[in-house]
Amino acid sequence: MTTEKLTIDATWTLFLDRDGVINERIVDDYVKYIHELKIIDGVPEAIAKFSTLFGRIVVVTNQQGIGRGMMTVDDLLLVHGFIENVIISAGGKIDKFYFAHQLASENSNYRKPGTGMGLKAKRDYSEIDFQKSVMIGDSESDIEFGMKLGMKTIMLKNGRNLSTKADYIFEHLYEVSIQLFE
Repeated sequence: MTTEKLTIDATWTLFLDRDGVINERIVDDYVKYIHELKIIDGVPEAIAKFSTLFGRIVVVTNQQGIGRGMMTVDDLLLVHGFIENVIISAGGKIDKFYFAHQLASENSNYRKPGTGMGLKAKRDYSEIDFQKSVMIGDSESDIEFGMKLGMKTIMLKNGRNLSTKADYIFEHLYEVSIQLFE
């Protein structure tokens, strides 16, 4: 783990996990509907700050609740639209949400820690350079995804004691926004 600050400009891309990073994770369940969604305190402000630093901000999220039949793609799109509206209201932006609906048992490369969502983002936005990208997540699969693509990685602890291969460890997203970037 390193403590040096990162110098970011508009040529950089920020990749964010969703559950446990943007919104509170529901233990042993999924955020299926807007009324189940709780945006983590400080997240809209953090993403607003990130929007002034990074050229692109994308969300990459595993959503096997769709594959399990617990929710539909339309349900997920409504949740993502709500999140996007909250971020926009705070002065921030999210360029695109990518989601993997596959079950973990399918071993799909699209699902993190596979690199499929990152490669799709690069196809959609050719200027993405993984060497000038940061992945922020709250699980080792998020960190592994970022590492496989050559990104800087940040693990959010969310009150947990953990060990990680991430380049940086912070408590929550707002802390990253006020401490890491110049």
